[in-house]
Amino acid sequence: LYFPRPEVALEYFGSTLAKTAPLLMCTLSVLFAYKVGLFNIGASGQYAVGAGFALYFGIHYGTPWWLCLLLAMLGGAALGAIAGALKAYLNVNEVIACIMLNWISLYAVNTVLTEVKESGTTYTLPLRTNNPNALIPHLGLQHLFADNRYVTIAIPLAVIFAILVWVVLDKTKLGYELKATGLSINAAKYAGIKVGRSMVLSMTISGALAGLAGVTYYLGYVGSIQPKVLISTGFDAIAVSLLGNNNPFGIVFSTMLITLISKGSTYMKSAAGVDAEIASVITGIILLFSACNAYIKWKIDRKSVV
Repeated sequence: LYFPRPEVALEYFGSTLAKTAPLLMCTLSVLFAYKVGLFNIGASGQYAVGAGFALYFGIHYGTPWWLCLLLAMLGGAALGAIAGALKAYLNVNEVIACIMLNWISLYAVNTVLTEVKESGTTYTLPLRTNNPNALIPHLGLQHLFADNRYVTIAIPLAVIFAILVWVVLDKTKLGYELKATGLSINAAKYAGIKVGRSMVLSMTISGALAGLAGVTYYLGYVGSIQPKVLISTGFDAIAVSLLGNNNPFGIVFSTMLITLISKGSTYMKSAAGVDAEIASVITGIILLFSACNAYIKWKIDRKSVV
């Protein structure tokens, strides 16, 4: 077996945490919509729009990182609001709307990013050489992980947003109204809750979180983007949210688990010769049992009654 030196292992762990941040933000996006009874399958499109906004303004206009974050959230929020409005006021199924918007947004981002594309490649111009101020800062965190340059404030930022989502959903009037809408639309209407507004607002916040996920990855981990590809992170977040029992704190640990398995498979392949596909098998088994949670509980309760 191959055991890396402590400083190398620490650097690997830092890279894993850096990959956890965008997945956690995307999972929060899916969770927030789910609490209102909506299925945000458009997180990947909102992710792409957020990343596209951040990179375009960061490269073309030289905007600083904090403004790139706000622009990314604005782009994702706008896309989420469109899907929410279609559902609330035209009764268009949010799944269909989100899937269509995924591809519309991807091709729109592709078109815009051609203006900042590096000649001879399919990638945008690297921020490290064109506008380092657009990169998410480290604030000394990289020193805790053997000077790993991928470790930025995106990691604690994602955890802070998980806490904020919990506070909004469980400790505020707004959260109560959103969850009431998700539990029963008719009961929410009877209680005087504006259901349409709740749906639009939920998808808007959900889109903003997904847009922020895109910027935490491309401005904190990569620094450039290949715009032709629709990132799978938004789809992976659906399974991760399910594994975390759709709880803001639960998904912090489920995100970490899935990222550790995924990232660790790369090191296992190079160090021990273990096929990387084993990670997908393990993840699939975990998610399968997680999806069967309700059925298993029903069987246990039935047996206890008998």
